[in-house]
Amino acid sequence: MTDSIDTLRQQMEAAAAAMDFETASRLRDRINLLRGGAQADAATAADTTGLTRQQPGAMGLGTSRQRVDPPAGWKPPKKPDPMVTRKR
Repeated sequence: MTDSIDTLRQQMEAAAAAMDFETASRLRDRINLLRGGAQADAATAADTTGLTRQQPGAMGLGTSRQRVDPPAGWKPPKKPDPMVTRKR
């Protein structure tokens, strides 16, 4: 399996160097499937064209929300008064 991943990686790099990014992305997806434990024939037959990757800056794992929405009814706390000192 390592030889096939190395071969696919070399093909992916060659496709990227030739500006054939669609082929390079398909090879990248096959490599990821093989590393994830898929069989070689299943990784070759898999259609990954409709899959999208998580965008940078997304919150949390497995979510594409860009920011957290507060729960219903939540109000931000009052800002502290800068003229009041805290007793120690």
